[in-house]
Parts: sequence; structure tokens; C-alpha cells
Amino acid sequence: MAEERIVAVGLLTQRDVELLGHGFSRLWPVDNTPCFTELIKAIDDADRQLEQDHQNKMTSQPVTGGGRY
Repeated sequence: MAEERIVAVGLLTQRDVELLGHGFSRLWPVDNTPCFTELIKAIDDADRQLEQDHQNKMTSQPVTGGGRY
């Protein structure tokens, strides 16, 4: 069996799950445990790093053109 990738992590209330209906094929409830807090922190850190890398890439690209405005 091929390894499946995680494509989304979400924090949902029970009401959110009910509104989504049967479209969710897999759902794992998570308790407020220290390891869950660490997971959320790691996701936030990775997101910030991705944004910073994107900003650095955008500012380091040379400006092309040079026509008059």
C-alpha cells in the first residue's frame, strides 16, 4: 500500500464537523496534551519560515523592464 501524505491539519469544533457532514473520511480527536501544543507550535514555526523564505525570494529577484511609467 502506498504511503498517504497528510494534506491538511485543522482545528475544528464538534459543530464544524457536523456542518461538514460525511465529507470527512478520517477524523482524529485530539486532547489538550503537551505534545499537541508542540505540534501546533511546529506548524506555526514552519509557516513563518515559509513566509520569510517567500519574502526573501521576492526581494532578491532582479527587477526587469525599465520602461517609462
